[in-house]
Amino acid sequence: MPDQPVRRPPGTIRIGSIAGSDVLVSSSWFLVAGLVAVLVAPRVDQVQPGLGGWKYVAGLAFAIVLYLSVLLHEASHALMARRYGFPVSSITLHFLGGMTAIEGEANKPRQEFMIAVVGPLTSIAVGAGAVGLWFVTPDGLLKMAVEGLAGANLLVGVLNLIPGLPLDGGRVLKSVVWGATGNVHNGTIVAGWGGRLTAVAVMCWPIAQERVLGTPPDVLDFVLAFVIALFLWSGATSAMASARLRRRLPGLVARDLARRTLTVPDDLPLGEPLRRGAGRPGRSGCAGRRRPRPAAS
Repeated sequence: MPDQPVRRPPGTIRIGSIAGSDVLVSSSWFLVAGLVAVLVAPRVDQVQPGLGGWKYVAGLAFAIVLYLSVLLHEASHALMARRYGFPVSSITLHFLGGMTAIEGEANKPRQEFMIAVVGPLTSIAVGAGAVGLWFVTPDGLLKMAVEGLAGANLLVGVLNLIPGLPLDGGRVLKSVVWGATGNVHNGTIVAGWGGRLTAVAVMCWPIAQERVLGTPPDVLDFVLAFVIALFLWSGATSAMASARLRRRLPGLVARDLARRTLTVPDDLPLGEPLRRGAGRPGRSGCAGRRRPRPAAS
């Protein structure tokens, strides 16, 4: 049979592939790219006055470069997962960064640790490289882009190491607890609570922002804090629920879930098989109706 075409998630566009994995861009990426272009435009105007509307084009170009570094982050996850034999169906760039669809779960704490930690380390390496490049880059828009790339990647790398799911640092914490206790369930629950606590801290950040940074929060700060906190809380809660479900699965016995069958003639009233089934031990059900044989002539 010919291979069935792989269905992409709705609202995504395929822009290429890395090591056999589709690279997808979510429709939400265009929203954040436009937002980055608007936020960066005033800085572009300071560095290169007189560009007019082209300052937004320069801001959009910076958003594309920034997400290329996010793609490197996710590609490192994909390559490490493939090294351990796990298929990777796709890499998706979206509003909050990126996501690598790895099929299957790590079998050992070391696998979980390596697949998780390589992403933040890649971002930190890109940021450190951009810092070094900043010293030899001439003043202008290019230096501004290198500066932004350095700061963004260092920030992404460090924040992703925060020990809470669904962040990479949460998976690192999961692997450490898993290795120490020998129980993957305990690792997921501890890392899940770390993600919930991180979500609460993010939600409270705008309140502390003025004391820490000296700048009062605006509406956008509160909106971003809410969106990020919701993402963290829902991701952590989902991981914890899945871990609890997987813990119960080994205790299920297929025989206890099976329904006893009862074959009845085709002309029997519906209530009769129900009455007969009620008298049998265990759950019962009608497998089908048996047609009566015609009388011999």
